[in-house]
Amino acid sequence: MTDISFLIRLAEDDDDFILALVPRFVDFTLPPWRRRHECIAGIRKDLARHLEEQPANSFLFVAEDDGGERVGFVHLQKTQDFFTGHTNCHISDLAVAPAHEGKGVGRALLTHAETWAREHRCMLVTLAVFPGNERARALYEANGYGADLLRLAKPVR
Repeated sequence: MTDISFLIRLAEDDDDFILALVPRFVDFTLPPWRRRHECIAGIRKDLARHLEEQPANSFLFVAEDDGGERVGFVHLQKTQDFFTGHTNCHISDLAVAPAHEGKGVGRALLTHAETWAREHRCMLVTLAVFPGNERARALYEANGYGADLLRLAKPVR
């Protein structure tokens, strides 16, 4: 891996780029009760809403390589910690374009999220990840993220 620097900027007219990466969020084995097309539709709908409405607690950033090519994005949300009431930064979405995987884009986006969280006086940076998303879990764990709460599910059909 080489040390490449990335420009990380607020998303502007990047809706198509961001929405095109949505299938990356389910590019692994899902829990048996989750359907890939439903997950894609739900994520796409949520991101499109945040891109269009730009809620006050929602911030989308795009990473570009030194040639100006968009290579990934991160969606941050300010949240309130249930237990302490403190402000947290939640990484709602983080995706890297397939052609740029393994080049440090994910790490750069995580670093940006952590810097942003410090600047906004957040106590924690949180995120959620499917258990089968080993690629993302490895990135997060290598960067110091660990389990905080474990969400379990059971279908009741």
